[in-house]
Amino acid sequence: MKILALEASSELASVALLVDGAIAARRIEGASRHSASVLNQAHELLADAGLAVSALDAVAFGAGPGAFTGLRLACGVAQGLALGADLGIAAIGSLDAIALQTGAERVFVATDARMGEVYCAAFETGKDAVRAISPIRCLAPEDVELPPGCWAAAGSAFRVWPDALYTRFQ
Repeated sequence: MKILALEASSELASVALLVDGAIAARRIEGASRHSASVLNQAHELLADAGLAVSALDAVAFGAGPGAFTGLRLACGVAQGLALGADLGIAAIGSLDAIALQTGAERVFVATDARMGEVYCAAFETGKDAVRAISPIRCLAPEDVELPPGCWAAAGSAFRVWPDALYTRFQ
């Protein structure tokens, strides 16, 4: 399986290439650099792997929630590459991806939505699957409520809003 994945919904973007179970990835810091870097980083990853876009099985992109410009960028680049090479495309929830990366079975993900709000949802994860057990919401940090039980925490909102969010995890 060969999949190129693009994520640009937050201040940190990434481009990753999965080739037969091995993952190569590049990080792009600073939202202002995403549009100038995502396509270049994708081409560099493919070149490093000795692959043409047409050799991929699919292109995936982070579908948010997140910054509108970053979402449009990732979606547009993914669609352009996939359409040009007659490939499948997969839209992946950005919060779902964060939840799956934690390795925790129950994780509450919150990312900074800017303007005094966070995107958040609770997830249960398995080996290769994730299931939202609460709807994705956009809330003021002080309005975030956890479902009952013990939760791991993940996402940029915990760095941006530590006083409002960490108290809910104690």
